[in-house]
Amino acid sequence: MTTTTYTVTGMTCGHCVSSVKEEVGEVPGVTGVDVDLKTGLVTVTSDGPIDATDVGAAVRTAGYELADRP
Repeated sequence: MTTTTYTVTGMTCGHCVSSVKEEVGEVPGVTGVDVDLKTGLVTVTSDGPIDATDVGAAVRTAGYELADRP
């Protein structure tokens, strides 16, 4: 199991959190997503390494941006 933390910018409410969780949760191999609205931290648990580009694309689909990754 692999755990990676990303910082997402632009989230302001519970709906934002739900959108990010839903989109990142659909990335192949992801087994869990935890989002902290206050800090913007998104912790992704997966079966193995996940490409940060895929996570970034999922976050953008939700309407937000990764602060520290592609």
